[in-house]
Amino acid sequence: LQVPRAPSQPSASSESRRFTNKHSKKALKASLTLGILLGMFFVAWLPFFITNMTQAVCGCVPASFFDVLTWLGYCNSTMNPIIYPLFMRDFKRAMGKYLPCCRRSGEPRPSAISLSMRNSNSGPRAATSLKNVL
Repeated sequence: LQVPRAPSQPSASSESRRFTNKHSKKALKASLTLGILLGMFFVAWLPFFITNMTQAVCGCVPASFFDVLTWLGYCNSTMNPIIYPLFMRDFKRAMGKYLPCCRRSGEPRPSAISLSMRNSNSGPRAATSLKNVL
């Protein structure tokens, strides 16, 4: 028994290939960023957690060593705002848009009214009542 095959479809156009290639590059970059962030998190905090458990069991960890490992974890937390703009273009754009120190010259500054309207979801909309919702 042979199953009849559907007629073969034409090969994907160059536009769809470009679309797929663009998204695979974005996925690869996102995976790389996530890998770097998680790797740094484990390198910074894993010694702290292991030392913390060791301290609970035997009490043989010097306080100064424990402090050093705690500050290593704190340093990891300070690295995140540096890593995100390095690897994520959207994050960099958002920082440039809202922080004056990161704004490029010539970019318009968002007004306080537009920011509050955007954040409060209180833009123009049709009046709704409980009767209309139910």
